[in-house]
Amino acid sequence: MDSSSSYQSDEGPAQKVSVSMPAGRIAAVKARVGARGFSAYISAAVERQIQRDLLEELLQANEAETGPIPQEMHDRAAQAFRSAEALAAQEHADEAGQGEDAWHGREAS
Repeated sequence: MDSSSSYQSDEGPAQKVSVSMPAGRIAAVKARVGARGFSAYISAAVERQIQRDLLEELLQANEAETGPIPQEMHDRAAQAFRSAEALAAQEHADEAGQGEDAWHGREAS
């Protein structure tokens, strides 16, 4: 039995694995976080994907039990997500335009 199977997805010692991906994607990650932050960045991306997979499974199970989501509710949720994404993009653009000044005066929540 593989000893790594006794751990939850965010537990256990770090293990070295070999992963293949396009060179451009590797360069983009390294440009964003540096060579030393590469593993943490990839680990966080994998954790987000696992969370999305679990959410998708939950949504499919719910739909199988209760039926599909009404189109009106689907449309309202999609609009809410688009609005949230637009707001986040605007905030990101505002912060990028202010440089380090964007972080001054902010408190952790």
